[in-house]
Amino acid sequence: MLRKTLDELIGNEILARTILTEDFMTILPEGAVLKPEYLEKLRELNINEVFIKEQKPLAEEIAILKTEMESNVKEKVKDILERHTYHHNDELMQLCETADNIIVSIVQEDEVAEKVFDIRERRADIYEHSLSICTLAVLTALKLQLPQQTIHDIGVGCLLHDIGLRYLMIDFEKQDSSNLSESDKIEFKKHPVYGYTALKDEKWISELSKNIILYHHERMDGSGYPLHATSLSEPIEIVAVCDVFDEMICGIWYKKVKVYEAVEYLKSFKNIKFRDKIVNTFLEFTAVYPVGTKIVTNEGETGVVIRQNKEFPDRPVICISTDKDGNKVDDVIKDLVKIHHIFIEKVID
Repeated sequence: MLRKTLDELIGNEILARTILTEDFMTILPEGAVLKPEYLEKLRELNINEVFIKEQKPLAEEIAILKTEMESNVKEKVKDILERHTYHHNDELMQLCETADNIIVSIVQEDEVAEKVFDIRERRADIYEHSLSICTLAVLTALKLQLPQQTIHDIGVGCLLHDIGLRYLMIDFEKQDSSNLSESDKIEFKKHPVYGYTALKDEKWISELSKNIILYHHERMDGSGYPLHATSLSEPIEIVAVCDVFDEMICGIWYKKVKVYEAVEYLKSFKNIKFRDKIVNTFLEFTAVYPVGTKIVTNEGETGVVIRQNKEFPDRPVICISTDKDGNKVDDVIKDLVKIHHIFIEKVID
């Protein structure tokens, strides 16, 4: 049993001792779940401390797509793209329906516009990458309230954006660009052109989706490739932001980094390489420190992220396991939205 102030609670703890009024009337019985709305009522009654049962804090990871849906879609995308050649473009039409299924799945998610999602570092897998940026770009487009047809075209373009990689004759997977020879780098940067060329005459795919394939590596300042274009439409810029973020956290073309490092990269190039409105919208739903991230606070404590806070992607709920002197503690929960003087100083691998 633990004695806690209400400010130390985050909600849904289990009450270990019945709360009584001064005349011994029961307010809440032992075993009751302390819902967030109950905490507000207790404050109104000037009750500032309660006893709660000791519980191992449950990590609450929130993903954009449900696990089963993600697994099924990934296998379908992989199957279609692996069988693709220049002569089998008709099979790619199936990805239009896949894109719509992803969009419907995201739209049906409760409070999708208000959630902060855990986007995790992964191994370099180009099929999973295509699915990942599809979900990220669709969610960004939904938050920006783009037209339905545009969102559909974004989804299709994302699933096909790296199809040009199928035509490369170099080994580019599982390594960052610094490990490639200059000739291999030049060849790699041709993949948007290869992909666009393969589909430019197809009638079933929109011009926007085709342009996403061609321009997704371009940047506002002209530093992108293959054409060094600077005038890009909003949908293409959305895909560009989501693409570079996901490439960084799974190690495609870039050296693999942590989510918070990819977030800082986007922030540092706002209004330089990427439009600030798009970056800001993307970061609204992207947890800087995904659930399960091991961290060190500015006070020298170590712990793990167990929950996200709406509207505060960089201020999660953490569970402290050792104090600043390295002594183990009994799962002290700290909500960084409520405790302003504590912040995450670094991430532990």
